[in-house]
Amino acid sequence: MASPDPVKTTSLIPERSYDTDSDRYLISDLCSELEEYLESSQVAEVYRAYLFGAQAHEGQKRVSGEPYIYHPIEVARIMCEMRMDYKSIIAALLHDVIEDTPTLKEQLAADFGDEVAELVDGVSKLTHLDFVSKAEEQAENFRKMMLAMVKDIRVIIIKLADRLHNMRTLDAMRPEKRRRIAHETMDIYAPIANRLGIYSMRHELLDLSIKNAYPMRYRALNNACKKVVGHRKEVFNTIKSAIKERLKAVDIEARVKHRRKNIHSIYSKMREKKVGFKELTDVYGVRILTNSVDDCYRVLGVMHNLYKPIPGKFKDYLAIPKANGYQSLHTSLFGPHGVPIEVQIRTKAMERFANSGIAAHWLYKKGQENSTETAQTRALEWLKGLLEMQQRAGSSLEFLENVKVDLFPDEIYVFTPKGNIMKLPRGATVVDFAYAVHTDIGNTCVAARIDHRMSPLSTRLLNGQLIEIITSKNSRPHPSWLHYVVTAKARTNIRHFLKSLQQNEAVSLGQRLLQQSLNQLMGKEYQPDEHQMRQVVEEYHLKDYDQLLAEIGLGNRTASLVAKALVDHQETVDEDVTQFDPSGKPLPIRGTEGMVVSYAKCCHPVPGDAIVAHFSQGRGLVVHRLNCKNLVDPQHDNRKQDVQWSEHVEGEFLAGLRIQVENQRGALARLAATIADMSSNIENVNQSEKDGLISTTDFIVTVRDRIHLARIIKKLRALPVVNKIWRN
Repeated sequence: MASPDPVKTTSLIPERSYDTDSDRYLISDLCSELEEYLESSQVAEVYRAYLFGAQAHEGQKRVSGEPYIYHPIEVARIMCEMRMDYKSIIAALLHDVIEDTPTLKEQLAADFGDEVAELVDGVSKLTHLDFVSKAEEQAENFRKMMLAMVKDIRVIIIKLADRLHNMRTLDAMRPEKRRRIAHETMDIYAPIANRLGIYSMRHELLDLSIKNAYPMRYRALNNACKKVVGHRKEVFNTIKSAIKERLKAVDIEARVKHRRKNIHSIYSKMREKKVGFKELTDVYGVRILTNSVDDCYRVLGVMHNLYKPIPGKFKDYLAIPKANGYQSLHTSLFGPHGVPIEVQIRTKAMERFANSGIAAHWLYKKGQENSTETAQTRALEWLKGLLEMQQRAGSSLEFLENVKVDLFPDEIYVFTPKGNIMKLPRGATVVDFAYAVHTDIGNTCVAARIDHRMSPLSTRLLNGQLIEIITSKNSRPHPSWLHYVVTAKARTNIRHFLKSLQQNEAVSLGQRLLQQSLNQLMGKEYQPDEHQMRQVVEEYHLKDYDQLLAEIGLGNRTASLVAKALVDHQETVDEDVTQFDPSGKPLPIRGTEGMVVSYAKCCHPVPGDAIVAHFSQGRGLVVHRLNCKNLVDPQHDNRKQDVQWSEHVEGEFLAGLRIQVENQRGALARLAATIADMSSNIENVNQSEKDGLISTTDFIVTVRDRIHLARIIKKLRALPVVNKIWRN
């Protein structure tokens, strides 16, 4: 996820009009602002970085035709407004030199130090690799940036500043490119700014995204908001004055600010609630800034006495902050003349944090602001989770998908049995909660008690519930969990476990298949040596011998060909070697092979049936009944594998039954009761045909073997309502 290419696609005319050079924000302006909080020696280093960058970008132009160096200066300006440290400012000025000029990372390290070089490299896109698709390239660039961000949070702050200036100056781009960049910003960068608590940047990124993605809608909403404020200006002034007077009367020192809701918030609410602009109740808002948390709650009481609160519209983010550290009291009131007012109440320190988020760590790092320490802790916890996600993700695209899921937490709050608060996205299930507590608890959970009542794993959680997870040492993640979990951590860990499990099972099956082929080829029990294994692994360009076995188990390689290759690489020739014996014993199926051996749903083989299997690439062996109509002629199927049931088969298997019954009240219940009495479960039931007197019903039931199935059929056939029964 990189910003637009600077030479070909970047920016253009900022929201402020720069018609003349005198209006342009220059390096002298930047240095003047930096002198307000940096030492003179540090400002001198920033100016030296500017000279370096200006020389590196000499001759490069933006799409608007202006010199390219104006863009890094503006990015540095945004960083300066956030009061970032001088090395961040230097990195902002140089953030494109590795990517867009011949400058090397080593040169930056020599001139400005390793810290600056690492920051610039973290922001730079990957330009030396070939990718299959644009999506893969974007995902890999995003993955690189996020890993650099884990090492140093300033990487993403520079990237956000870079994206913000590009969004401000997007007007010269082609419409389709503006839309693509705007959607990318809405999907990735604005949510990251939100996750880091940088609300001012998030709001501007989202407003600019809507402006560029939906220009006509943006203009219409912006004009409508201006009209509302214009028509109700006197009412708003009355409200503001009334609040100030009431606070003064109760001797509470506070600052009252009025605010208009952001365009993106209005647009999102209209889409979510499917309402028109006139039906919105919180276009206008008031923000009250106090000196302490106690004053915040006192102000809340004053406001509820002054104007009637709207039921269900109060949120306390002071007691329970958002995941990014945001704190405030939110309430909605009926103002004069029925004008609804949204009121936010917070301390001045919380206001500074809401504007700067994690960046406040650098501005207030001397110890006065405890909230910034909490914010930094939360951000680092999130980054730790990102690192775990990327380690377990199979690809850059999967990692990007998981991060996107993690970036949109419409939160709920639930409690552990010890009374600790857990934050989860809305729609989270018991499994999501279990993984949020600990990965091992998620991997072994079997059920939960929600408010002391037993509940299944798929139960969606609600605010304020008390959750107790029930685990079992023998339990493990099930593929079906992926259908309902919503958190990235749960999804990543489930996929990782299943992949590891499938890998182990594939290695085990591959070993059995290869050993069988070797024994048939050599005419005796045969074990290849290390030399043969190493030679074949190198010949197939694989990582190790286990990967070769897994390839066999998953059906990606043929065991007989691998066996032949192993024998060809033996160092000494065995005179007793015989040719391939086609009459070798079939592979025994035990029922414990796991995900690399599956049973065809078209014929539902069970122990005791005559069976045959074929390889499905990436899935392993698929077992069919020998008389299955969907089988290719076994004699002409090069994917065929001879199999037989082992003497000791474990587990339960699915079998299909089709039953014709008379249409009588309670007939289906009698069938179900009979199946249950025979120690079988009904996995699925479907009525396939029905006329006036007879109906045909398909059952999928669990059985241990063919004998168990025969007993169930015999018992069902004895029921008076059953006309005919046969295996489906």
